[in-house]
Amino acid sequence: MPAARLILEDGTVYNGESFGSTENTIGEVVFNTSLTGYQEIATDPSYRFQIVTMTYPHIGNYGVEETVEQSGQPQVAGFVVRDVIEEPSSAHAQASLSDYFARNRVSAIAGIDTRALTRKIRTEGAMRGMISSDSKRDVDSIVAEVRRAPSMSGLDLVHRVTIERAYEFEERPKDARRKVAVYDFGVKRDILRQLTQVGCEVTVYPAKTSAEEILRTKPDGVVLSNGPGDPEPVTYAQEAIRRLVGKVPLFGICLGHQLLGLALGGKTYKLKFGHRGGNHPVKHLQSGRVEITSQNHGFAVDPDSLSENDVEFTHINLNDQTLEGFRHRREPAIAVQYHPEAAPGPHDSFYLFGEFFELMSK
Repeated sequence: MPAARLILEDGTVYNGESFGSTENTIGEVVFNTSLTGYQEIATDPSYRFQIVTMTYPHIGNYGVEETVEQSGQPQVAGFVVRDVIEEPSSAHAQASLSDYFARNRVSAIAGIDTRALTRKIRTEGAMRGMISSDSKRDVDSIVAEVRRAPSMSGLDLVHRVTIERAYEFEERPKDARRKVAVYDFGVKRDILRQLTQVGCEVTVYPAKTSAEEILRTKPDGVVLSNGPGDPEPVTYAQEAIRRLVGKVPLFGICLGHQLLGLALGGKTYKLKFGHRGGNHPVKHLQSGRVEITSQNHGFAVDPDSLSENDVEFTHINLNDQTLEGFRHRREPAIAVQYHPEAAPGPHDSFYLFGEFFELMSK
């Protein structure tokens, strides 16, 4: 494998080897603590413009297969691993991770001390970086280019990942009992699959679809999906959500959770290094039950900005006490910051799709 470098905006250089594409790539460098599920992570639209560092050392063990993809192609800006496995051991593998990234022009680097990189991000926060295989270029010029790249704060990435026109999800339940409209802010396929599992017929709509257009289809409920970037500049979605509150049951997931919070008059803020992985403990405040959750977000809703007359907090993160879920006190609207579809991750939160179904039934 050719030599490559990961160069951060503060001038820190990590030397390694390129696998996948050898094109230069810039993104926000973050880390994910999941032990498996690297293909689901790579194809999650929420990772747009991000270079993902996997903290687990051995990546690529079981190769890749089309059935687990969360979108039609890899969405990450780049990938960073300690050791990449070139020959997958799974009989279901359709290709190696290296070949998959090369075919889809995703730049990746192996041989990095990912523990040191993760500690740096935890201490100093997520920062922009570049993966480069160009050995002739000096570090200072690369750092200057990285610093000119846009910051994640204030960046609307939803319009880069959403669909252009509505479609019906091809996996349909045998007994469809509810009709659900899903806003595609960067939706993962497993969210759509979980909705069908509880008996929903799913239609997916572009992010800029008006509330009036959604309501004309007479859905039983509306899902506000996950997605990438800063929620604050996604004003078109906030306006549509305001018009939907009280008209139809709502279920916000991750970015959808943040957008619903903003639509209800709240504020969001950027976390120092975000929550990404399949092992985040979240407490359900009403029952006291602790769920181990799958998460992927760099922004959060400020609980102090929401009116307790309108909103009841339902979940908190036990690592840092950030808000992980809320429901409207009078209207049928619920939201969680984490990923209940768990792709990848534990299945502790599948019950939320059932709760949304019951919300529609009432």
